[in-house]
Amino acid sequence: MRGSVCVCVCLLSATSLTLLKLITSPPTVRIVHSGHACNVEEERHTERVYTIREGETLELTCLVTGHPRPQIRWTKTAGSVSDRFQDSSVFNETLHISKIQRHQGGRYYCKAENGLGSPAIKSIRVDVYYLDDPLVTVHQSVGEAKEQFYYERTVFLRCVANSNPPVRYSWHRGRDVLSQGSDKGVEIYEPFFTQLQGETKILKLKNLRPQDYANYSCIASVRNVCGISDRNIVFKLTNKTASPSIKLLVEDPIVVNPGQTVSLVCITTGGEPNPTLSWVSSSDSLPEKSVVKGGTLTLPAITSDEAGVYSCVASNNVGNPAKKSTTIVVRALKKGRFWITPDPYHNDDNIQIGREVKISCQVEATPPEELTFGWLKNGRAMRSSERMVITQTDPDISPGTTNLDIIDLKFTDFGTYTCVAALKGGGIPEISIDVNISSTTVPPNLTVPRGKSPLVVREGDTVELECLVSGKPKPIILWSRADKEAPMPDGSLQAESYDGVLRIVNVSREMTGSYRCQTSQFNGFNVKPREAVVELIVQYPPSVEPVLLEMRQGLGRPVAMNCRVLRAHPSRVLRYEWRLGNRLLHAGHFDQSDETEYTVKSLNREGWGEYTCDVNNEAGAGRCTFLVTGKAYPPEFYYDTYSPLWQNRPTVYGFKLQWTQMNPNTVDRIVAYRLGIRQTGLQRWWEQEIPVDGTITKGELNTHNLTELIKPAAYEVRLTPITRFGEGDSTIRIITYSAVGFFLSRASGEFHCSFEEEPICMFTQDKNDDFDWTRHSAATRDTKYTPNTGPSDDRSGSKQGFYMYIETSRPRKEGEVARLVSPFFNVVPKNPYGIANPPAYCFSFFFHMYGKHIGTLNAFLRQKGQTAAEGPAWSLSGNQGDRWKQAKVSIHPNASFQVVLEGIRGPGIEGDIAIDDVTLEEGECRDLPPISKHKNTAGGVYP
Repeated sequence: MRGSVCVCVCLLSATSLTLLKLITSPPTVRIVHSGHACNVEEERHTERVYTIREGETLELTCLVTGHPRPQIRWTKTAGSVSDRFQDSSVFNETLHISKIQRHQGGRYYCKAENGLGSPAIKSIRVDVYYLDDPLVTVHQSVGEAKEQFYYERTVFLRCVANSNPPVRYSWHRGRDVLSQGSDKGVEIYEPFFTQLQGETKILKLKNLRPQDYANYSCIASVRNVCGISDRNIVFKLTNKTASPSIKLLVEDPIVVNPGQTVSLVCITTGGEPNPTLSWVSSSDSLPEKSVVKGGTLTLPAITSDEAGVYSCVASNNVGNPAKKSTTIVVRALKKGRFWITPDPYHNDDNIQIGREVKISCQVEATPPEELTFGWLKNGRAMRSSERMVITQTDPDISPGTTNLDIIDLKFTDFGTYTCVAALKGGGIPEISIDVNISSTTVPPNLTVPRGKSPLVVREGDTVELECLVSGKPKPIILWSRADKEAPMPDGSLQAESYDGVLRIVNVSREMTGSYRCQTSQFNGFNVKPREAVVELIVQYPPSVEPVLLEMRQGLGRPVAMNCRVLRAHPSRVLRYEWRLGNRLLHAGHFDQSDETEYTVKSLNREGWGEYTCDVNNEAGAGRCTFLVTGKAYPPEFYYDTYSPLWQNRPTVYGFKLQWTQMNPNTVDRIVAYRLGIRQTGLQRWWEQEIPVDGTITKGELNTHNLTELIKPAAYEVRLTPITRFGEGDSTIRIITYSAVGFFLSRASGEFHCSFEEEPICMFTQDKNDDFDWTRHSAATRDTKYTPNTGPSDDRSGSKQGFYMYIETSRPRKEGEVARLVSPFFNVVPKNPYGIANPPAYCFSFFFHMYGKHIGTLNAFLRQKGQTAAEGPAWSLSGNQGDRWKQAKVSIHPNASFQVVLEGIRGPGIEGDIAIDDVTLEEGECRDLPPISKHKNTAGGVYP
């Protein structure tokens, strides 16, 4: 802790601020990966492909440049197009998917944009490798020839497995490998068409022989790509092998009462191997409380929702699965309704003495064939007669309906008629419906109460729309929209009401309109519906914009604020009030305009604060809010600083912090910045002020050097601009220590790269060469195309370690060149007044040049501003044996420089050249080896 305090105090002692002119730059983007990638020969594709094993971790990072700092967005297409990160995008530099699944393969796009030029977009295709366990199914065909009294039995063994990349199959009988042509009785082929997913291979056993009864193994392989091991399955073929057969020990259908426990028993009656039994239902899934034990399915306390078709399926991968089904019917009675139909031969909706009247009763019954009806008059049972005719409607026309026709209605027929519905099986409560026929039984009428239409309410209130229903009996009332095809507040097209009232809670402005109330035939007269209309008017306060707007302005400048009305009801009698805090500034009414403006001609300190404009109507008020402030906008850190990190001493490092100021001319001049810094994970901030001389302009690059940072700690840096108003908005970034330092300005400066990370230490591929260097490790490298060449491990002897190499297999041709270019290195003289003598640097690397077709490996020095190409600083050709060797060469640049490693393809495919552990350090190379087969006399090769 003491060390941290000391470091921060020393760090904040540097207070200088350097201003440079910066031109804003559009974004660039590059995708790198650091997850569990498998091997892929990227130079063999016209696109970048990331190959990964299913279940591993995918991690893609978007490296961007550009200022202001670009915003990054990951999206996905191809593969499973619809899942796009669960219909969302990832706004982050790193895309991380743990335990990736096959459907997540596809093309991933990284898009970076900062408002300058076109967005930068790069993509990479993710190929997910997997191999499922294979499945063997067996089918047979029997051909008969009656004249010759024999039959031919042919067996087909079909092997299928889902995989990526495509699977390869091999068949074994016992320990013997079967191949096409190895046995006249065996044929191996792929089907022309299959409905199965995945690759398929069929083993055909023609005219089955005794030796064909054996154990058959199907081995599925993807050639160990991504470390995916082979999968195999064994099937035993005997003279008893047969497809499954089953039997259900239950009736079909099964009719039960709700609450009963139902058990369905399924047994196998044949099949070899022994079939596996399973149960499925017509609803795709079995009920949650169901219990399956062997071939028995138990449904405890069954409900109507669990009724349906249940099937027992037996499978043993021989022939087609066997399936038997039964239907479970759960008894139920519900929705009892009635209606009264006056004499249809008279144009009169009323019931009259001497005319016919029909009473209809309807229920929903399951099963419908068990439904029975009974009729009572005043509690006494009735029978059908010439004047009291009881019928049951055809189920195809109106299921579950019974009718009582009263012919020549008499006064003595008045009374209460009861329709009783029941199920023959019992166990279900009866449904009784009472209908009163009397002189007061009249058809309905609908009216809207006085003062109930139009109905004016405020948004958010609870409102009741009402229609008065007269008549006896009173029918069910149906509510719907009369002015347009739109759902009711509950989402349905019609809403039922038994008292004629429609209640709407939390009414909204969209509910304004006409509502129709209408009688239904149910529980009333079967006559032409009666209708009435209620008008609903929903008032709401004004909607205004902007709801909240921050306005930043310097002292002495004008500020104009505008508040606009978008919509309101009622739209007339709109009044506005402008206030600063609680002080009224201006008030008035809207005339023809829908907006009002307030202007501060010259802003002073008292004018900073919250301005409000309240716009009022009968329903309430809408408010525009303007926060007028002199607060400075946040600075924008510059992330593309060239060589921002350097090393003072072995335990500490320095960092060049750079930023520009967002909209610096909008507010008063920035007089200073408050710099805060703390180690990540600690609570305490250390702060200091960085004074600013003069006026900062838009796009001006500010620089402040942070020193005495402890290696390898990371730091959180906070920067806040200060004006006469006070502190502005802060910006925070993280500074991390990287062992890869490109700023070689100290005697101890050293650059080292072992290519263990995907960014490969900021090395880049030359755009003007013929092909690229490839990053690989010996553990994943595919040696199929390049035998007898290339390293078997990295320079340290690890098969998991990475190195760079050139792949010389086809389509590469002799003489083609691949160049790998380092980042720029700064040359900083020890004499601050200029470079008298160019400094010396020792450039070293390890190389592996093994194979009879090895070409040439060159190392070049490329200096900034250099126009003419110079010869190689180091060069070596030919086979150097199957081992790593070190090369060293001294270079003397007089300007910022890069080193270029060039591989030239030899006369054949056995010519892979690899490099590893590249190092650059100040000073001449020491202990140089003897000169051997290379052009540069200042370098050498260690055996």
